[in-house]
This record gives sequence, structure tokens and C-alpha cells, in this order.
Amino acid sequence: MEDVADFDTFVITRTPVLLRFAYVLAGDTGLAEDLLQEALVKVHKRWATVCRADRPEAYVRRVLINEYTSWRRLRRNTESPTAQLPDLVPLGAVEAAVAERDVVWRALQRLPRRQRAALVLRYYEDLPDPDIARIIGCSTGTVRSLISRALQSLRRASGLESVVDGPSIFATGREHQ
Repeated sequence: MEDVADFDTFVITRTPVLLRFAYVLAGDTGLAEDLLQEALVKVHKRWATVCRADRPEAYVRRVLINEYTSWRRLRRNTESPTAQLPDLVPLGAVEAAVAERDVVWRALQRLPRRQRAALVLRYYEDLPDPDIARIIGCSTGTVRSLISRALQSLRRASGLESVVDGPSIFATGREHQ
């Protein structure tokens, strides 16, 4: 337990200095933060041994250098400049997606609270009917009824037929299994 406290103290006190060192190596703030994080993860695994050494900071600096050189090697092998940009989002696609989400959001706001809660728990939280019933405080049959009525209301809302029947009603960046 003492080793963990020593590591925490080391990280708190030495991070600014080590981050500057990583920045000088990488030349980029974001990359420097990533390098330092990776180095500290590796050092943490061996902290019991490292902290007994005369100069643990020197060890961390060495790990930082090793991380930096391996990242440079990896980046050189995986990135290649091209004359042509990769596939771009067609003009207007972002605006259309934002407009569609706005229509869905406004329609959801018009639903009764229990229906909206049931939809959110089903499609956003990805919960099964028994869990939704327990949270809302009703039977599983009522959950199915609430969701069915909510989806009917959304389908009737102008311009939502394809959205409600499609996979993107509650697009959150997470994929539903």
C-alpha cells in the first residue's frame, strides 16, 4: 500500500517536469500527454522495483524516450501522405443529420414523460423490459404499451417515419447489439 502512495506522490509532484520533457521530445502537447500516460502506466506496473532505485525519475525518462522512439517508428510505418484527401462528408450531410436529430428531439419532448422515459431506457440505455418496468414502477406489459404508443406518436410526427423505423432514433455513438 505504501508503494501506491509513493507512486501517487511521485506522479503528482513530477508530472509537470516530466510533461515538459515529453513535450520537448514530441513537439506536440497532446502527443506529450499520451506519451507520459503510457510511460506512467508501464512504470506503475514495476513501481515496487523502480522506487527502490536511486533515481526513479531517470527510469521514467528512459521509459518516455523508449515510448517516443517506438511511437515514431510506428507512426512512420502506418502513416503515409497522399495527394488526394480520403472520403469526405458530402456537403449538406452534416446539416441534414443535425436537422433530423432536432426533429427527433422536438418530437420526443412532446411525448408524455413515462413514454419518453420508456423509450430512453429501451433505446438509449439498451435495457430489457423487466428492468425498465422496475425503474418506471409498472408491469412489463405496460412498458411494451408505453413504447408502442410512443413510437406510434413519433411515426405520426411530421418527417419522422423513416427515422423511427430506422436504426438511428437514438444515435449516441454506441452501437446497439
